[in-house]
Amino acid sequence: MPTSPLKSILFNKITHSSEMSTSEMQEFLEEKVSQRTIKRWVNQWIIDDKIEQLGKNKFARYRLKIPVSTNKTFQLRFLQTIPDHKRMAVLAELRDLWTHNSTSIEGNTLTLGETYDILEYGLTISGKPLKEHQEIIGHAKAISLLYDVILNNTPLNKTFICQLHQAVQTENILDIYKPMGDWKLEKNGCRAMDYQNTQKPVYIEYAHPVHISELMNEYIKTLNAIEPQSITLTNLPELYAKLHMGFVHIHPFWDGNGRLARLIANLPLLKAGFPPLIVDTTQRKEYIKALSAYQIRHGTLTPKTGIWPNDDYDEFTAFCKKSYALTTQILTRYRA
Repeated sequence: MPTSPLKSILFNKITHSSEMSTSEMQEFLEEKVSQRTIKRWVNQWIIDDKIEQLGKNKFARYRLKIPVSTNKTFQLRFLQTIPDHKRMAVLAELRDLWTHNSTSIEGNTLTLGETYDILEYGLTISGKPLKEHQEIIGHAKAISLLYDVILNNTPLNKTFICQLHQAVQTENILDIYKPMGDWKLEKNGCRAMDYQNTQKPVYIEYAHPVHISELMNEYIKTLNAIEPQSITLTNLPELYAKLHMGFVHIHPFWDGNGRLARLIANLPLLKAGFPPLIVDTTQRKEYIKALSAYQIRHGTLTPKTGIWPNDDYDEFTAFCKKSYALTTQILTRYRA
């Protein structure tokens, strides 16, 4: 029997929702499918380990299953110095911190404690927008995708980058000029303060859509060429800074670029056996200032300029070195 299109539509809705009841699922499908059929689909998704149930009987709700850890995940090299019984807790804490800080930098108002409640217990935070819940769940899903690439030793490619974008970009508005999971089709930019020269706001224009494919091919090639054994604690902040700076300066998507940069720049670190670098949201002003100063100096990127016209991102490298202390402190605590 062919798969019902409504089944796929419903699963996609669950993927981008914090949680749903079967009644809400039926309402979303405009009651074109019976409760019995929906429950059959839900039970199969649970068996397939795609979604999980929260609560029982009439209070049951369902959401995308976000694995905190599996035995395979324990193969991540930075966990080798952590006692076995603490590794799941380490991954969960890193997931919560990484997700909270990265989404908060983009304006999400959920606290670290609320992020924990959503990811650990599937709770809905009263008074907070559904979109913000979806951003938390989507970012946690993206972290799991990132770990899968590390464990499978898969090279970075456009397909995977677009999968990450679909995970973190939870906006459900359909706009052919602002695609989810593909390069942007319209020019974009942002206003930033030029602290070093005019002390006034200036407009930063990101790479033109016609140049994105070529620039991103260069970016992907550069990242994949990095030898994990060449990465040390000494050069790690500079490498992360370069990859992060390059991605946000290209700005290949209409939205979600910052969250993706903070994910993808960690790929070589994780492959080399180091834990992720997490940008602390309390340092948001310093972080944006360092990014903006570099982009203002070098202007819009093109294939002729290349991604890194000049390696003068010392200010951002120093910021990344300081930020890495957040992760190392966590691991030190769990090793005790």
